Amino acid sequence: MHKEFLMGNEAIALGSIAAGVKLVAGYPGTPSTEVLETVAKRNPGDIYVEWSVNEKAAMEVAAGAAYSGARAMVTMKQVGLNVASDPLMSLEYVGVKGGMVVMVADDPGPISSQTEQDTRTFAMFSKVPLFDPVSVAEAYEMIQEAFDFSEKYHTPVFFRCTTRVDHGYEAIEVKDEAEYRKVEMEGFVKDSSRWVIFPRLSLKNHGQIEKRNRELTAVLSAYPRNAMHREKGRYEGGSGGKGIVTHGISYMYALDSMEKEHHVRILKVATPFPFPEELALRFLEGLEEVLCIEELDPVLERALLEICGRHHLQVRIRGKLTGDIAAAGENTMLSVGRAIRFFLGLEEEQPAEPADIPLPVRPPVLCAGCPHRASFYAVKQAMKGKKTIYCGDIGCYTLGNAMPLDMCDTCLCMGAGINIAQGVGHLDKGMKCFAFVGDSTFFAAGLTGVVNAFYNQADMTLIVLDNSTTAMTGHQPHPGTGRTVMGQVVEKVSIEKVLRAIGVATVETVNPLDFAEARDTVKRVSEEPGVKAVIFRSPCIAVTKPAASSAVHAETCIGCKKCIREIGCPALVLREGKAYIDPSLCTGCTLCEQICPTGAIGGGKKNEE
Repeated sequence: MHKEFLMGNEAIALGSIAAGVKLVAGYPGTPSTEVLETVAKRNPGDIYVEWSVNEKAAMEVAAGAAYSGARAMVTMKQVGLNVASDPLMSLEYVGVKGGMVVMVADDPGPISSQTEQDTRTFAMFSKVPLFDPVSVAEAYEMIQEAFDFSEKYHTPVFFRCTTRVDHGYEAIEVKDEAEYRKVEMEGFVKDSSRWVIFPRLSLKNHGQIEKRNRELTAVLSAYPRNAMHREKGRYEGGSGGKGIVTHGISYMYALDSMEKEHHVRILKVATPFPFPEELALRFLEGLEEVLCIEELDPVLERALLEICGRHHLQVRIRGKLTGDIAAAGENTMLSVGRAIRFFLGLEEEQPAEPADIPLPVRPPVLCAGCPHRASFYAVKQAMKGKKTIYCGDIGCYTLGNAMPLDMCDTCLCMGAGINIAQGVGHLDKGMKCFAFVGDSTFFAAGLTGVVNAFYNQADMTLIVLDNSTTAMTGHQPHPGTGRTVMGQVVEKVSIEKVLRAIGVATVETVNPLDFAEARDTVKRVSEEPGVKAVIFRSPCIAVTKPAASSAVHAETCIGCKKCIREIGCPALVLREGKAYIDPSLCTGCTLCEQICPTGAIGGGKKNEE
């Protein structure tokens, strides 16, 4: 054993390696991304790692490994679970042979997501057991236990963290390579009665799953991480008829909010599904009131309400459903402390919702020199005066919605923009319909939409924003980059060839930083009937280096503010009535140079090698 200062996601990765994982597949999504990246970086040499084309593919790849008796892990964020849910729902009915952990990072806030969905609720829906760590150290240990549990009960299991555990840091003890678990892989054994899902098999296995999960309520009541804790010598068994039930990072907030004189019984729930009912019954003995502190859904609260009803217990359960805990948003030390003090009668006023200190609003913007800004501006200028809809997607380019670009009219989920544009266009024939999608998202979720558009004869323009990386989540490779996470150099999957193979006849590729050509290309292509595509190809500024920044010649600048008013680049500001470019931000993309009416800006040059 040795000590390392680790991010939560790094700890999960190292715990998985120590558990003997042999295959890790996933799709990048904050706050989960670093798990797979750390496995790839710290790979002892016997683990296959891949960024899959999307979460569904990752789930199915991991299932294949688990069918073979190997330990496998699949990683994603909470919205990625929606994409992976189809195979997962059937996989629970079929089961696995090797341990399989589905690591899902939830994002209360949400900080970097479309939704605040709670994987604990999904666990109940899918009947898949779930592990929920409270800290970086516990995540390291618990992921190893999750693999053992999965293998013992032949079921995939969820490992659900939230942002504050995923991105928290702690100095923890980790195993040396000699201590890693060695798991023998039997290999895939043909057995259609086990691995081929038919209605008869599903019916039989459904009954067995329900029976198993009922039995697990007792098994998990004895799981040491589900416990009434006496942490740091601060708590007695509880008095005054009050108790607190909590989980995850909220448990740590609750501990840090308690004072020595607060003799409150605390139940830490590490496995919210199946719920540790026997332990909960012991916890509830002699209590009159219980406060459930949790993120995001009232999972613990509902479980306790059900137990109290089934066992006729006269205990008042409080939490989100009673308004004692905010119904939405992330818990904080401040909100949890206020809720506890109000619950204990130490504060007369119920905590406000949300109970957080307001912070200055800093809306995200496209980076200075981002080629997406040039792409959006070219489309906007090409379509000036025409009735249009711009359907956006998930990625950096969602920020095209910000003023002054204002080029994202809709955004739902990955790949949805392509189909939404079709839906609008089929009913509004006078609308010029555009769908924007990034290169990584095109492979992850855009292909079926393009096939649908071509097959159903939609009239729309597809704009592929190809910046040669998965920029939003940290520049991971994808099928169009020509390399894998394991460092292999492979042949790039051509977006142009894929589109033409589908049947799209007009596919043009242009550099968005050549404004006139980009604008004219959009004008010409958008007038053609049916499905047509423009690929704007220019690498992300994070993967290229600027050669020279642009500068404003003050004597020529007339202070018209067109450069500032129309493209919204953060490197452009007004100084003493003239435009000024911050050289520390400018990447030399030259877009501002091309639109300046007086030619007052020059000198920019971007190195795209």
